[in-house]
Amino acid sequence: MSSILTNNSAMVALQSLKAINTNLNRTQVEISTGKAVGSAKDNAAVWAISKVMESDVQGFKGIAESLSLGETTVAVARQASETVTGLLNDIKSKIVAAQEDNKDRAKLQTDIAALRKTIESVVKTAQFNGLNLVDGTVSSTNANGATGVNVLASLDRSSDGSVVAGQIGVDVKNLSLSQGTALTSAAASIGTDPGAAGVLDANDGGTNDSITLDTFAFLDNAGGATGTAALSRTAAGVVNAVDTGLVEGDQLKLRIGSVEGRYTIKVGDTAEAIVSGIKNALIAGGLDDTAFTLDIDTTTNQLKVTNNTNQAAAFSFAATRGTGGLADLATVDVSTAAGAQAALGQIEGMIQTSINAAAEFGSVEKRISIQNDFVGQLSDALKSGIGALVDANMEEASARLQALQTQQQLGIQALSIANQAPQTILALFR
Repeated sequence: MSSILTNNSAMVALQSLKAINTNLNRTQVEISTGKAVGSAKDNAAVWAISKVMESDVQGFKGIAESLSLGETTVAVARQASETVTGLLNDIKSKIVAAQEDNKDRAKLQTDIAALRKTIESVVKTAQFNGLNLVDGTVSSTNANGATGVNVLASLDRSSDGSVVAGQIGVDVKNLSLSQGTALTSAAASIGTDPGAAGVLDANDGGTNDSITLDTFAFLDNAGGATGTAALSRTAAGVVNAVDTGLVEGDQLKLRIGSVEGRYTIKVGDTAEAIVSGIKNALIAGGLDDTAFTLDIDTTTNQLKVTNNTNQAAAFSFAATRGTGGLADLATVDVSTAAGAQAALGQIEGMIQTSINAAAEFGSVEKRISIQNDFVGQLSDALKSGIGALVDANMEEASARLQALQTQQQLGIQALSIANQAPQTILALFR
């Protein structure tokens, strides 16, 4: 049946032409923008995923800047530590020279004083953007639970979409000459000192050839010193002015003869950890474990030091808060034979302190550098992933454009033919 009111052929041709034009417009937008998914209307799920990934890429740009800043700051501290180590070795050579009686000890002491001032200058100026990791001014607690700072290292996104910032903790190393505040014997002390005060008597079969480090107290969260383990100095309720207990950062020094063992209190340390740390420090400092026996009683958390030689050995113990790692440098005096001998033991401990500082800074600097490289590679991978999701395939779009343009021309021709169909009805009325 033919009708002059309803042209089915024209309607079909018109719908086909509309579909062709829609596809043609979409293809032209893809070619002009370069994106297959340019808005949520195109593909809501893919668009949402791409926007989250783009947000992460922007976040990683900030992380890269943070890592670069942190790496430079740590590099300054490492360089300062290495410089201080070299200067301490220069001082050691002066101290060694002062062991000879035919050397001018007064001139050697003058040289040592000059080197000491140089070390002070290096430590004070080892800052980057106002942050100094070696002068003892940092008091905050970092991600490691120790005194130090944090470097923003990553954005950790979980499966539920929540994001947590990842941090690299940088522990500070106090290489200043600050003497700090002396803690009372209630905080830490030698519990037994038989015989002459400050002397570990020779082993003569008596009972005066041993000392026992067995007194420890810790600050608590109530402003007192009744804790059982070391807390962070920034923990709620801790009063750092209380000098009858230990807290994070406090330093213990036990000297046996010319060997000194140093231990810095860490968060969570107990009495057992402290005596073990001091024992290890003495051995690392060169204490002859055949001449001096170091026994740890894990039940009572005591360190017993026994003199196995036939020579008396002087000993000293000190607990201080805010002490610089090179505090003993201020008391080095080689102007006398006794002073030169004592200085030899002091300088070894300080050199080890600066070496440890440089090594730890070097280690964390490398870690930050590796993380920085990874963040850059991760950003590139995310950008590639975003491109795979939303970018248009230009070769395919070009081929599709040519086909759609041909279809458009054919559609226009088909619609024109369909529109002429009613004209044939006129022949019926001639």
